[in-house]
Amino acid sequence: MRSSILTVCLVAALTAAAGCSRDAATPAADTAKPAATPEAKVSDTAVAAANRDEHSYAQPDLVRIDDLALQLAVDFASKTLTGSATYTLEWTDPKATELALDTRDLKIEKVLGERSDGKWSDLTFALATPDKTLGSKLTIQSPERNKRIRVSYVTSPGASGLQWLEPSMTQGKKTPFMFSQSQQIHARSWVPLQDTPAVRFTYTAHITGPKDAMVLMSADNDPKAARDGDYSFKMPQKIPSYLLAIAAGDLVFQPISNRSGVWAEPAMAKKAASEFADTEKMMETTEQLYGPYRWERYDILVLPPSFPYGGMENPRLTFATPTVIVGDKSLVSLVAHELAHSWSGNLVTFSSSKDAWLNEGFTSYVENRIVEALYGKERSDMESVIGRNELAAEFKTIDPKLQALALKPGTLKDPDEASSATVYTKGAWFLQFLEQRYGRDVFDPFLRGYFDHFAFQSISTAQFVDYAKANLLAKHPGKVSEAELDEWIYGPGVPKSAPATVSPRFDAVDAARKAWIDAGTLPDKALTAKWSTQEWVHFIEGMPSTLSVDQLKALDGAYKFTGTPNGEIAQRWYPLAVRSGYHQADEAIAAFLSTIGRRKLIMPTYGELVKTPEGLKLAEDTFAKARPGYHPITTGSVEAVIAKAKNPAATGAQ
Repeated sequence: MRSSILTVCLVAALTAAAGCSRDAATPAADTAKPAATPEAKVSDTAVAAANRDEHSYAQPDLVRIDDLALQLAVDFASKTLTGSATYTLEWTDPKATELALDTRDLKIEKVLGERSDGKWSDLTFALATPDKTLGSKLTIQSPERNKRIRVSYVTSPGASGLQWLEPSMTQGKKTPFMFSQSQQIHARSWVPLQDTPAVRFTYTAHITGPKDAMVLMSADNDPKAARDGDYSFKMPQKIPSYLLAIAAGDLVFQPISNRSGVWAEPAMAKKAASEFADTEKMMETTEQLYGPYRWERYDILVLPPSFPYGGMENPRLTFATPTVIVGDKSLVSLVAHELAHSWSGNLVTFSSSKDAWLNEGFTSYVENRIVEALYGKERSDMESVIGRNELAAEFKTIDPKLQALALKPGTLKDPDEASSATVYTKGAWFLQFLEQRYGRDVFDPFLRGYFDHFAFQSISTAQFVDYAKANLLAKHPGKVSEAELDEWIYGPGVPKSAPATVSPRFDAVDAARKAWIDAGTLPDKALTAKWSTQEWVHFIEGMPSTLSVDQLKALDGAYKFTGTPNGEIAQRWYPLAVRSGYHQADEAIAAFLSTIGRRKLIMPTYGELVKTPEGLKLAEDTFAKARPGYHPITTGSVEAVIAKAKNPAATGAQ
């Protein structure tokens, strides 16, 4: 996911950071060690139970979902999904007779089990009192250890993993829109599941809905599918629950290549396809480095601006924010990031949220390699410097326990609270450290071998460490010590062994900024006309924490920052304006916060607004108007910031 590389010290303290989309140790589900047999040692079962995901009620050491079949109806009027989920099960413990599933705000209507004679009969079930973070445990009694079990249910209109948009909140203004966001543990709000990345399953789905709404899923979407309100899908590769995705709305397809294209609202489709025209080149570049793309198609769904993240790597169908479509391809590293997840994350998956860096750190590293190959080292270096500056800012404020790549059990109460800068930027930095020590001629084949070895598995940090020690450290002795490896993975902060990245283009930006601050001389237009988004971001980020109103007026007059359509610039400019008392930007700030739901872009401004009484009022007034168009995840983040500002001592304020 590309979601939350931002002024991360603020977001880590005040909001829930995502685990992908940038912008949060059981064995693998399908190719790990065989299921337990009657002769298996009791200690093996105990170890498996001890390795259960702390953020899931699932018991995959007893029984696991092998295949999921969904039968759902999309109802925009009631804002619900209604239907059933049928599970093909693998009973991994010979004595197990119950199935535990994760749910959140689901109405469970009936549970059936398929008998040995092929007929279905009622099963006893119990839905536990909900936990604020984990939801409700659904326990199904299966004395006959049914091969298939079916749960009929209805979602809540307020499901945390679904957003329902009125037509007025879409670009076309005529058709309602619905989309999911399952990561980290929000899949359980729209499907009862073993909602842990440790369990992988294939799935099929039959979805019905209004005839004017095209339905898509993280599966085999047909670019030529008729819009008829009746859709069928198949995902033959095993995926974890957080990659289960659905969307419905006024969507059309625009091809990019034979295996890639864009789905979007009609007015956005061609513009998005033009912006993402390099997608096929990105795929080819990554295949050359790390092996074949194993998911057949790679399409991109451009969502309404309320999408809370930059992107989400749903297999075969990346969900993307429209805020990266700025006309000059300067922000398409988001596509590189989500595409990279097709290897690091979707193919080889972290087995629990405490190992999130295995997804996001690897993906951020691969993203940087793609950007370097297509757009040059200068561009990739600038993006690395921006990320590392934000990492340094975050590490000044967050608990050292959250600065480790591999977290200890119990560190995260909610997996959405993972430090984004740690799992993304420190993770990528660690891999660059290994690359520098071993050289690309050694490290690239190692990484490709890693993706092949663990393909379609969910693994822990310990499994990666064992693999690295055997296939990197032992085969190329004297390059990296085990102590250095452990310091990077288990220690706080950034080790002194971290390789530095410099950017001559940023040096020029620094010089221009200093000249303006010292002498009031604005950078020459001939210079700034060539600046990329990354250079403008660096220019603003390097400013003092506050400026005078006259200084801000001068910058605004020269560069039109207030009202900019570029969200990356806006999310740096508006907090500076708020801190500096530049009220001339208030109207534009309110408009920006009202039309964008991407947390990375809006949370820094909300965080600054709530620090003063007048700012808090603007934040509350703006939020009241914007709330109907925000995703539940974004709503929760903004509510938490405002609540803490109004009552800092409140228990549980974040």
